[in-house]
Amino acid sequence: MNILILGSGGREHAIAWKLSQSKKVSKLFIGPGNAGTTSFGVNLKLDPEKFEEVKSAVLHNKIDIVIVGPEAPLVKGIHDFFLDDKELNNVPVIGPVKAAALLEGSKDFAKEFMTRNNIPTAAYRTFDNATRKDAIHFLKKQKPPFVLKADGLAAGKGVVILNDFEEASRELSAMLDGKFGEAGKKVVIEQFLKGIELSVFVITDGHSYKLLPSAKDYKRIGVGDSGLNTGGMGAVSPVPFADKKFMEKVEERIIKPTIKGLAEEGIIYKGFIFFGLINVDNDPYVIEYNVRLGDPETEVIIPRIKSDFFELIEGVAKCDLHKREINIDERFVTTIMMVSGGYPGTFEKGKIISGLDMTSESVVFHAGTKREGDKILSNGGRVLAVSAWGSSLEEALKKSYSNAGLLSFEGSYYRTDIGFDL
Repeated sequence: MNILILGSGGREHAIAWKLSQSKKVSKLFIGPGNAGTTSFGVNLKLDPEKFEEVKSAVLHNKIDIVIVGPEAPLVKGIHDFFLDDKELNNVPVIGPVKAAALLEGSKDFAKEFMTRNNIPTAAYRTFDNATRKDAIHFLKKQKPPFVLKADGLAAGKGVVILNDFEEASRELSAMLDGKFGEAGKKVVIEQFLKGIELSVFVITDGHSYKLLPSAKDYKRIGVGDSGLNTGGMGAVSPVPFADKKFMEKVEERIIKPTIKGLAEEGIIYKGFIFFGLINVDNDPYVIEYNVRLGDPETEVIIPRIKSDFFELIEGVAKCDLHKREINIDERFVTTIMMVSGGYPGTFEKGKIISGLDMTSESVVFHAGTKREGDKILSNGGRVLAVSAWGSSLEEALKKSYSNAGLLSFEGSYYRTDIGFDL
């Protein structure tokens, strides 16, 4: 089988790393990929959001299955593009159709879906510019902290939690005035839930599903979960508080109703579902859906899958996922994200990375890198994810941090407290 993975981050590197271990995979292509993915396949110069470029790559390289890494192509309808094209409609796409991708593409849609299917989530209301006065009035009646969410995709920056009403009111107006462009045309105001967050993942063929390892990521740039939100500064798996009893609640109250609800609404969902959850007094609530694997969570959940990952991908493609096996490594895996100085604000690219040949007992996944000659350079805000295994959380973290300490590039930074709150 020839596989094309769309994307260029640590998630796509981790998927390529795992699929390269399968005897059923003949060739791997990654579009556009990064310096790390070249170790496992061929990088293709293409933009995953330009569907004609993807089509050319699929036909030229005789691709059998396409795995979509990031959310933007899915929300824009890449799966539908394949289904509607006579030359592509026999090529399976791992990733939902546009109607299902709205679970991530529209927070209002996701909230309505959860309400219809009795899936536990925070109470909410949605407002647009025409109902701005109602929004301010509704906000005034809420207790702080105030949670504001731009309805659409806003590059991870569309969720704001504020304690001061006046500040929240100004932020609400800024959103409706176009702060996040089209993404903020509608704004969801929801109840603040107090608890600890985690991520749960499944892969589904639209009928059955397989539960993947749970994970917890760390979004804030600074130690102690301080500072600005980022794409993720590290992750751990499994999540110690997500025990068997808690996960049974997750499956019965959230996962099964989600899969059933999609099917009953005529949406056959083929791909990954990311459940962003919060544990409130040992009860799970959905904060958000994502319609793909998370990053950096992928860099801790993929290394814990012991069985052939391609078997699950093929199970989705052939709609026989219920026949497939998944075996999970019981050890902990942790990842530490090394980022560019100034991230998530302004940062420089093109910094030479050293120490990649010095690491051991770990896997270094490239999140934002490029190769120039014999040098590997930084090429993004998040640059490297250092993942390691351990029989305990402490052992895995010790290995991740020890290897991160061997890597360097000008201005590099990483949080020193990932997993310390567990």
